[in-house]
Amino acid sequence: MADIKVKLYNWKGETVGEEDLDVKVFGTNVKAAVVQQAVVAQRANARQVLAHVKDRSEVRGGGKKPWQQKGTGRARHGSIRSPLWVGGGVTFGPNANRNFSQKINKKTKALALQMVLSDKAKHNHLIVVEDYNFTDAKTKVLVAGIAKLPVAKKSVLIVTETAKDKIVLAAKNLSKIQTIHYGSLNVVDLLKNEYLLVSKKLLAKITEHYS
Repeated sequence: MADIKVKLYNWKGETVGEEDLDVKVFGTNVKAAVVQQAVVAQRANARQVLAHVKDRSEVRGGGKKPWQQKGTGRARHGSIRSPLWVGGGVTFGPNANRNFSQKINKKTKALALQMVLSDKAKHNHLIVVEDYNFTDAKTKVLVAGIAKLPVAKKSVLIVTETAKDKIVLAAKNLSKIQTIHYGSLNVVDLLKNEYLLVSKKLLAKITEHYS
């Protein structure tokens, strides 16, 4: 496969060179079924089970038989926490024991990520900059820099090295900009954002980590 190259920008929006992309990571043919499998599995595994009702074993009280079995003329009952009683347990209600998780092979998950990264590179949605060195870690500085890059007014996922990077603080209040650690790249966040912005240094780390 031929070498894959992308433009290298500075924060003035100027093209200052080119960067070679590893074919193993950024040259994978996209298969929609594999990507979909990874997306469904990731969302299912992140799902929180919140809806929960108590069955008769969880409702408080009801230890004593309400009345004797025979002789009262009333229907027989063993507990006031029966689902037949007001305030009793719920039959077949949702509970927190449900498990929505799905298994996905590590190789399939890695392959899906490579496919999405490859798609970003193929459609010029991978933007590589020289570095993240700002004069000041302020939101307006980041906005001014982003405006000069070919990602203006689009959703952008910025790759970072640590949670304390200046660019992480600068991007906190921006609705269309999301930051992510280079080791935490995932299919859902990549698909959610139209562009992927990465520094030259972190591009090397991504290549090493995901190849």
